[in-house]
Amino acid sequence: MKYQIGETGRVVVARFEDGDNILQGLSEIAKKEDIKAAVFHLIGGIKGGRFVVGPEKETMPPVPMWRELTESHEVIGSGTIFWQETEPKVHFHGTYVKRDNVKAGCLREKSETFLVLEAVIIEIKGVNAVRELDPKSNMVLLKL
Repeated sequence: MKYQIGETGRVVVARFEDGDNILQGLSEIAKKEDIKAAVFHLIGGIKGGRFVVGPEKETMPPVPMWRELTESHEVIGSGTIFWQETEPKVHFHGTYVKRDNVKAGCLREKSETFLVLEAVIIEIKGVNAVRELDPKSNMVLLKL
C-alpha cells in the first residue's frame, strides 16, 4: 500500500441538466478550474450510460464485462479525478436503480443526465497522484 496525505481545497457544487454528459462535464470542470486531484459524489438521474461490472475472469489483462443503461435510472455514487498527462481522468462507481432493479458498476462511456443530477466535487491539495498506463493490466491506474 502507498499513500499520501493532503488537505481539502475548494468545493464545487454543480447541477447537470437533462441530456448533459456527466463524465465529460466533470472533466471540463476539473480542466477549467485546474483541479488536479479530487473526490466527488453524484446523486440524481441518468438515462443513458455504459458501465463495467467487473472482469470476465481474474486474468491479466482483465477483459471487462459491459452493461448499458437504456432508460432513466436513479444514480448515487462516488468517484475520483486525477490527471493523466494533460487531461483529467474521471473514475466513478455508482449504483443505478429503476423500480426494483438495482445495478452497480464503473461508468465509463455514454453518461447522459436524466432531468437533473447534482455533483459535489471536493478538491484535494498537496498530493502528487496521477494516472498512468499500467502495462500488466493495460489499464490507466492511480500512481502515487
